[in-house]
Amino acid sequence: MTVITRFAPSPTGFLHIGGARTALFNWLYARHHGGTLRLRIEDTDRARSTEEAVQAILDGLTWLGLEWDDAPVRQYTRAERHTEIVRALLAEGKAYQCYCTPEELTAMREAARAAGKPTRYDGRWRDRDPSEAPPGAKPVIRFKAPQAGETTIDDRVQGAVRTANEQLDDMVLLRADGSPTYMLAVVVDDHDMGITHAIRGDDHLTNAFRQVQLFRACGWTPPVYAHIPLIHGADGAKLSKRHGAVALGAYRAMGVLPEAMRNYLLRLGWSHGDDEIISTAQAIEWFELDTIGRAPARFDPEKLLSLNSHYMREATDERLLEGIAPVLAEQGGRHLDEADLARLGRAMPGLKLRAKTLLEIIENAEFLFQTRPLVMSDKAARLLTPEAHEMLARLRAELDALEDWKASSLEDAIRRFSEQVGLKLGKIAQPLRAALTGSTVSPGIFDVLDALGRTECLARIDDALNVGTTE
Repeated sequence: MTVITRFAPSPTGFLHIGGARTALFNWLYARHHGGTLRLRIEDTDRARSTEEAVQAILDGLTWLGLEWDDAPVRQYTRAERHTEIVRALLAEGKAYQCYCTPEELTAMREAARAAGKPTRYDGRWRDRDPSEAPPGAKPVIRFKAPQAGETTIDDRVQGAVRTANEQLDDMVLLRADGSPTYMLAVVVDDHDMGITHAIRGDDHLTNAFRQVQLFRACGWTPPVYAHIPLIHGADGAKLSKRHGAVALGAYRAMGVLPEAMRNYLLRLGWSHGDDEIISTAQAIEWFELDTIGRAPARFDPEKLLSLNSHYMREATDERLLEGIAPVLAEQGGRHLDEADLARLGRAMPGLKLRAKTLLEIIENAEFLFQTRPLVMSDKAARLLTPEAHEMLARLRAELDALEDWKASSLEDAIRRFSEQVGLKLGKIAQPLRAALTGSTVSPGIFDVLDALGRTECLARIDDALNVGTTE
């Protein structure tokens, strides 16, 4: 059997962390078994579905590197096929017309609540003749669900789960306007797309019982189900905006690397021994459904950023430079020309050691792009004492005479200068950092000198020497 999985998001909002993990698990399972991942946009809710959300889903999957096979399926375009199946069920007596008015349904629910019973449809039109319907009334079409026995699902994550059929009412298949419901469309599309494994959040587990019944009524074999626990926040509550950013795009915009996000999402509910850093190739080789836990995973943004810092340190400088421009575009920030990128590239070895995201790299590299004379922070200005001015003037002469302007040569020259003037390196580096960056925080001072280049460094030192001294 060829494994065929599907990721089936609803475009009523942007791709969130939970949806991204579901997509990843489906992708990994398909790739592990040499199978196929299909993408279905479940947009039967036309009022809430937006093209902006569809594009955000496609962009998010592409950024994550989760390529799908075949063209995406737009569920609403298959309405005629969905309706065809309902007509067949009606003809076979497995579905029926229900003429309940909205007022009747409301009264039915209220009566059930008052009696302490579940608010289910009571089946009043299940065996009635449509000729009894009010004139001009438009019916919904309901599924004639089995009323005795139980429905069992052998779930690959949850184990064997079952429910008594009497607990499930007759669900609506077609609305009064003739449009198909989500429950109908999912079953028909999973069958027609040849889905062998449906891996999704366990909030769909209740739906699965109804869907299995409909599969069997149509004479089809249901897919293998694997309902994965939802993601909670660090406090154990269901993940929401109060736990921080939950949209995938927010992390892309701040410069989280896709390989770091894949690794982190993989570890939300799935494990391979004590391994924490797992490459994509390893994940494909190791991924199986039986190692998904049943307990909700906890999303911790700080752990994600810590993992991202690891991947940034391991990445080549060229890889990080490629990722900078999209992050700048997301932030509406500056455009970097070739000279800017060259300068940033020279500083990257030091910058990437001190940042957790690409956005932090950009923020920490701001000194590279400042116009002269620099605006000094208060702390930096206080470092430029008369003694510091005297030291910087002597150091400038040493630097101006240096033939080979690169980090290693600059370090050798400044350490020699430190010995000559009898000052610890920090007493030289801090005023020099203030003069070159306008701040007391930056990458290593030798990397700063190398990145800025001879002409810019000497000019910035001259500016610092010409602004006077603090009292």
